Amino acid sequence: MSSVFNDTFLKACKGEAGNHVPVWYMRQAGRSQPEYRAIKEKYSLFEITHQPELCAYVTRLPVEQYNVDAAILYKDIMTPLPALGVDVEIKSGIGPVISNPIRSLQDVERLGEINPEQDIPYVLDTIKLLTTEQLNVPLIGFGGAPFTLASYMIEGGPSRNYNKTKAFMYAEPKAWFALMDKLGDMTITYIKAQIKAGAKAIQIFDSWVGALNVADYRYYIKPIMHRIFTELRGEGVPLIMFGVGASHLALEWNDLPLDVVGLDWRLPINEARDKGIQKTVMGNLDPSILLAPWDVIEERAKAILDQGMKNPAYIFNLGHGVFPEVNPDTLKRLTSFIHEYSAKK
Repeated sequence: MSSVFNDTFLKACKGEAGNHVPVWYMRQAGRSQPEYRAIKEKYSLFEITHQPELCAYVTRLPVEQYNVDAAILYKDIMTPLPALGVDVEIKSGIGPVISNPIRSLQDVERLGEINPEQDIPYVLDTIKLLTTEQLNVPLIGFGGAPFTLASYMIEGGPSRNYNKTKAFMYAEPKAWFALMDKLGDMTITYIKAQIKAGAKAIQIFDSWVGALNVADYRYYIKPIMHRIFTELRGEGVPLIMFGVGASHLALEWNDLPLDVVGLDWRLPINEARDKGIQKTVMGNLDPSILLAPWDVIEERAKAILDQGMKNPAYIFNLGHGVFPEVNPDTLKRLTSFIHEYSAKK
């Protein structure tokens, strides 16, 4: 580990200027790297995360290869669910599949609680390994938000429209709020354990909450998100919120006691700030652009940087995660460009 710790990302989370715009990429660990693909031929995602040395290597790889300003722990938002009694399997080409979906209040009441030291010691060991010996950038820990976790637990797997989830929410409000409380408690306990182990920032992924309108978000979701962020506030690390297709909820997130609002590519940064987002903004290059010729990538990145850099409260990222077809050299080149262009400005 280099003796010089790069805190550019942490400064930007607090709205402080650094010597360049910090950058990291969602799903930067794994996905498109040949070294990762070789590991995946031998081990499943869950098997990798259960081996701290291997998991730390996968987490560290993009920092070493791309020179990004933060690492994000390699794991899945499903990682804590087995501790609650959820029978989940990550199936190749499908995603998480749950064989005991939630159908009633009784199903919710049967869910257990997480004890991180007993249930997921390998996650905590990976964090300790990375933060004490291996990284010279902040490590971002993360968790899935209650709506997104609930959507998998109710649908039994990925969904395009979340019809079963919404139907359960509307038809069984008592069971719904009980589920939100269970998942909220789990998230708070799980995230606090990650911070205690050494995570320097936290991102909550509400990947699929964009399926809800603003009124439903305020009634069914916002109270639990407010409780989660209020509880985590005292831990003293930056808190980031992100969802896909959720631009209409960005102002709702701005209300929550968090530090960074992550934007996907649908909402320009200028527009987000004009609408009243005062917190640090993170985003928001469409990851599909990474497959375009370099001059297109540079032009789009420059336009986003020009908007973002009007305020030091800015972190460059993609509008969603890196996907497997992206060339790692493209990400390395993009990181260099962001650092050089923003340092000059």
